[in-house]
Amino acid sequence: MKKEDLRIHSIEELQNKLTDARSELMNLRFQMIAGQLTDHTRLKITRRQIARLETILREKQLAFPEGEA
Repeated sequence: MKKEDLRIHSIEELQNKLTDARSELMNLRFQMIAGQLTDHTRLKITRRQIARLETILREKQLAFPEGEA
């Protein structure tokens, strides 16, 4: 997802997406170790998605410190 698409979500939705992305990264790492991963670019894409989600979450938390968003 693009950052513009992510900014419209609430903090709770972003946290759920972050949890999903982290579990996907863990699964990709297991696949890589087991030799089952064929598309190694998915690791890079997933890491970038996690960083993007964390950045937007932090921006929202600073903008709305009490979780109002």
